[in-house]
Amino acid sequence: MSFTQSFKLAIKSLRTSKMRALLTMLGIIIGVAAVIIITSLGNGMRNYMNDQFDQLGSNLLQVQIMSRGEGSTRFARPEDMTALVEKYPEYFSGVSPYVTAQALVRKGTEEFERTAIYGVSDFFYMADRNQTIDGHALAQGRFLSYVEVERKQNVCVVGTYIAQQGFQGEALGQTITIQGAPYTIVGVLEEKADSTEGSNDDVIFIPYQNAMRLTGSPEVNLYLFSSVNKDVSSQAKAMVENLLTKIYGSSDYYFIMSSAEMIDAMDSMINTLMAILILIAAISLLVGGIGIMNIMLVSVTERTREIGIRKSLGAKGRDIRSQFIIEAGTTSAIGGTVGILLGILMANVLSNIIALVLETGNDGFVAVPTLSGIAVSFGVSVAVGVFFGYMPANKAAKLNPIDALRYE
Repeated sequence: MSFTQSFKLAIKSLRTSKMRALLTMLGIIIGVAAVIIITSLGNGMRNYMNDQFDQLGSNLLQVQIMSRGEGSTRFARPEDMTALVEKYPEYFSGVSPYVTAQALVRKGTEEFERTAIYGVSDFFYMADRNQTIDGHALAQGRFLSYVEVERKQNVCVVGTYIAQQGFQGEALGQTITIQGAPYTIVGVLEEKADSTEGSNDDVIFIPYQNAMRLTGSPEVNLYLFSSVNKDVSSQAKAMVENLLTKIYGSSDYYFIMSSAEMIDAMDSMINTLMAILILIAAISLLVGGIGIMNIMLVSVTERTREIGIRKSLGAKGRDIRSQFIIEAGTTSAIGGTVGILLGILMANVLSNIIALVLETGNDGFVAVPTLSGIAVSFGVSVAVGVFFGYMPANKAAKLNPIDALRYE
């Protein structure tokens, strides 16, 4: 009997008892759907996290100075960091002090209570990319200049929340007060979040020494470096470590965090989590395979006389075996196909729910089913059917035709 004939017989058998066929496929459907959902959401999460890091700067190095160190007479200065960047332009594209300050921000009688104030230098903005080290871009005006930073002038760059809320979008050249001191707005950033209070658009950048006055700190404790690209990020980190070790004599007094390393660590965590969840989902495939084997054993028993007639007419054991294996494989293949379609549908539904919860919109979290994942899921579903269908098929192939014809 040819494969086509066996396949047609398998379809006919499934149509004869639709409910039993559906229950047989249920384990395969659930298992494959679970694998598709897990891989799709995992890929979506990986892409979402990578996009978030890209917005923050995938080439970013954050250097946190924790203390001066025992017996040390020096503290890392902005001049030291700038000199390192200028010495190795093939590894670094910029560096800036990064001082976080809290102060009362007002425009007339209106107060901005949740606005984040950051003190930076002119190096914080990279003109060739129209982007700051942490991923903000300019929409209007310009960024802080070298002279303004050195002279500690009262100038600032604001996010879209302040520009819209305080100045109806016409903020350039206007004045805003920070802790009672008037600051002239020289630039407005592009919208990065949703222009709401407390978001990434509710920010102000001022010269870092002005921010240090607001905090009362005499020294800079945080620097942001930007490497030329992600590939040289580890070399750039090593150079910063060498400089700081010379200054402090030990790595106990500073901490360096690389965005590239964080991305790799996050990818590794997501892959590990996906692998664990897929193994758990594979239990459903195992249960489905056992279900197929059970139903095929019942089918062999029900069709014993048919097997005897076929053998008496000249059918060989391998013909009987292949017929039942193809039937089992067809059952699991149909279950796998249904599981794939259900998995893609559920992944999209869950993706929309997650995007709604995260408030990312259509450009945020998106489930990503992959062709390779679909192909592997389908292949595994067929393999499960063939594997668990072999024993019943082998039992049918070994039946004695005389005993089979006598079976009632």
